[in-house]
Amino acid sequence: MNIYVGNLPYNTDDEAITGLFSEYGVVESVKIVIDRATNRSRGFGFVEMNNDAEAKRAIEALNELDFDGRALVVNEARPKKEVAGGGGRNFNGSNNKKYYR
Repeated sequence: MNIYVGNLPYNTDDEAITGLFSEYGVVESVKIVIDRATNRSRGFGFVEMNNDAEAKRAIEALNELDFDGRALVVNEARPKKEVAGGGGRNFNGSNNKKYYR
């Protein structure tokens, strides 16, 4: 099960999250999302646990837990929504459609 973990302190690393979740079962992977511009945590990440029962126990136990002064938001991750393509306009403001005779 893929688990969303939000409201993380910005100085949290993968190792700290692994330690927190491993109390409830085997952690397959941890990925804290990093902002490319600032190279620091964006305050959320994902934990992968293969055993659904262990993952649900972790979610129940850790949601709203005070972690380094912040109340964690922990729930089952939802699939990423597909985003529609660009605005249908090119660099000069006209639409991208080309018409042929």
